[in-house]
Amino acid sequence: MENPTLSIPLDQAQSRAAPNRWLQLVYGLVCMMAISSPQYVWTLFTKPMMSQFGVTLPALQVTFSILIVLQTFLSPFQGYLVDRFGPRMLISIGSILTGLSWVLAAQAQSVIGIYLSYGLFGGIGTGIIYIGVVGLMVRWFPDRRGFAAGMVAAGYGFGAILTTFPISSSLAASGYQHTLLVYGVVFGAIGLIAAQGLRRPPAGWMADYRPVDTTTVHAVPPREMLKTPVFWLMFLMMTMMSTSGLMVISQMGSFAKDFGVANAIVWGMAALPLALTIDRFTNGLTRPFFGWVSDHIGRENTMTVAFGLEGLAMIVWLATRENAVLFVVMSGVVFFGWGEIFSLFPSTLTDTFGSQDATTNYGFLYMAQGVGSVLGGPLAAMLHDATGSWIPVFNLVIAMDLITALLAFVALKPMRRKFLARQAAR
Repeated sequence: MENPTLSIPLDQAQSRAAPNRWLQLVYGLVCMMAISSPQYVWTLFTKPMMSQFGVTLPALQVTFSILIVLQTFLSPFQGYLVDRFGPRMLISIGSILTGLSWVLAAQAQSVIGIYLSYGLFGGIGTGIIYIGVVGLMVRWFPDRRGFAAGMVAAGYGFGAILTTFPISSSLAASGYQHTLLVYGVVFGAIGLIAAQGLRRPPAGWMADYRPVDTTTVHAVPPREMLKTPVFWLMFLMMTMMSTSGLMVISQMGSFAKDFGVANAIVWGMAALPLALTIDRFTNGLTRPFFGWVSDHIGRENTMTVAFGLEGLAMIVWLATRENAVLFVVMSGVVFFGWGEIFSLFPSTLTDTFGSQDATTNYGFLYMAQGVGSVLGGPLAAMLHDATGSWIPVFNLVIAMDLITALLAFVALKPMRRKFLARQAAR
């Protein structure tokens, strides 16, 4: 699947009859931006919630795991529903549930209430939107699959850029309950409005498109895909990369405080919210960037570069952890090497197994993000509590990053080529 470029022009009559696919990309991007905060600003809520409910960090982090596990483990079923009933209806429901999760969390009287609102409703709502939008875009853009998947996945990273400082300020001024209530209404309304413009591509959309110098990719249904070693290798790799990133996302507020840099002033701003804002930008930018790169130099080659970059950045970050300026800068580099998993894996999967069942197929692979949340959330906190240090957590993340980078080149690349050759010979 190297160097794909459009080799057959889009049929003009079909183009006029279909909705503008670039407008579809915009709608999908807005929907993704509207659901990014529940994951990416969660770390800002942990301290006030621990104080409010009198619970430990590992107990509270169960909320984060519920959110990600439900967002991911239900995704095959959610993908099926999107395929069955269409993106507009399902993504509208997802937007309502996402906003409601924060509104209900604002009223919670115990940590169990947070589990059931922020975790349960938030996980279901964000999962519907995420899997639905990504699955829709890989169908609209077979010729720019990595870039399109990266763009909407970028919305999931970029969205929190707009909310990190406002939410941080609102928490300081009004408390977490008021913050959850106001922003829950805003997020739900924005997602609901944008969802009304989403449409599926017409039957046979760009069916004649073939990347240059490749054979036809036969459609592989989920049941058959789950029997292939290449799928499970991708699942393992995405699990390790998800774990490494979620360890950092869910614990960043805690280890920044332990390193003594959370409240340091960097370029006129507090280091932690500044780092979180930069992280959201680089975490968003990397998705279309490395997606575009992978469209030109190949998926596995790009994985090796990007995953290796995160591992090296984590090494430097750990070595300079008490320097507030470098803490901010290197946090951005770490996320630039991580966020592209959400463009590289769905595009690689669809390149390999075809677009006919792309939404449901990616739903199964996206479950790796749920496995990563269990390892990256509570278990990372428990490892810290057991050792009294964040260094073992960092070392584990570094090892997973570098191993996955190596697997992409020495295992996934030849395995996927052999699979495609066998498919072509059928």
